[in-house]
Amino acid sequence: MENTPLFWLAFTVFVVALLLLDLLVFNRQAHEIKMREALGWSAFWVVLSLCFNGLVYRTMGHQAGLQWLTGYLVEKALSVDNLFVFLLIFNYFKVPVQYQHRILFWGVLGALLLRAVFILAGAALLARFHFLMYPLGAFLVYTGIRMGTSSSDPEIDPENNPVVRFLSRHLPITRQLEGGKFFVRKDGLRFATPLFVVLVMVETTDVVFAADSIPAILAITRNTFIVFTSNVFALLGLRAMYFALASMMRLFHHLHYGLSLILVFIGAKILLESVITIPMPVALGVVGGLLVMSVLASLVWPKREQ
Repeated sequence: MENTPLFWLAFTVFVVALLLLDLLVFNRQAHEIKMREALGWSAFWVVLSLCFNGLVYRTMGHQAGLQWLTGYLVEKALSVDNLFVFLLIFNYFKVPVQYQHRILFWGVLGALLLRAVFILAGAALLARFHFLMYPLGAFLVYTGIRMGTSSSDPEIDPENNPVVRFLSRHLPITRQLEGGKFFVRKDGLRFATPLFVVLVMVETTDVVFAADSIPAILAITRNTFIVFTSNVFALLGLRAMYFALASMMRLFHHLHYGLSLILVFIGAKILLESVITIPMPVALGVVGGLLVMSVLASLVWPKREQ
C-alpha cells in the first residue's frame, strides 16, 4: 500500500461506490431501519474496517497498524456522543424514522469532506510548526476535563443556533415536511423543508465534535493516510450504529467519563513525550481498557430515571 495519488483516487472511488450502493440500492426506498438490519450493517462496517486495518498492518508495518486501530477506536467511541445528539435533534424536530437514514447519509458525506479539510490543514500545521503539539496536548487535557465534569446529557437549542437562525432569515422554509425532500418548488419559488434544517443541525454538530476527535487522532499519529482512512471507516459505520444503539444509548451514561480520560491520556502523552515514551501497544490497551470499563460501569450502575 503506497501513499500515492493513484491510491488516494482508488480509495475515494471505493468509498463513493460504497455510499452509492448504500443510498441507491439497499436504501433506495425510505423505510424504518429495524434492529436486525442495523446490527447486520454495523457488523459489516466493523469487519470491513478490520480488514482494511489488516491491510495497513501487512503493508505499512506493526506500528502503523496499531496507530490505525487506535485512531479508529477513538473516533468510534467519540462518535457515540454524536449519536446521542442526533437522537435529540430528530426528536426535537419530530423527524419520522423512515427519513432519518437519508439525513444521516448526507450528514456523513458532508462530515467526510469537512474532516478531510481539517485533517490536511492540521497535519500541515503540525509538520511546519512542531511546537503546536504542546498546545494541542493541553487542549486535549482541557477538553477531557471539561467533558468529565459536564453533564452526560447534552442539550440542543436550535433556535439559538447561528446557522439555523441565518437560514430562517434568508431562506423560505416550509412549515411541514414534504416527504423525504430537502427542497420543494411552490408557486415558482424554491423552498427549503424542515428536513434541510435538520441536516444543517447535524452538519454543524459534527463540526463541533470534529474539534475534539481530529486533534485526538492527530495526537496519535500525524500520518494523514492513517488519520483520514481511520476517520472514514469510523464515519461510514456511523449510521448503522445509530439505528442499532438508538434505543440503548441511555445505557451508556458513564461513557463520557471514559472518553474524558482517553482525551486526558492522549493529551498527557504529548506533553510528557520528552520525559517518557509510551509504546503504541500500551496506548491502545489504555484506550480499549477505558472504553470497556466505562461501558461496564454503565451496566453495573444503571442510570435512574427522573
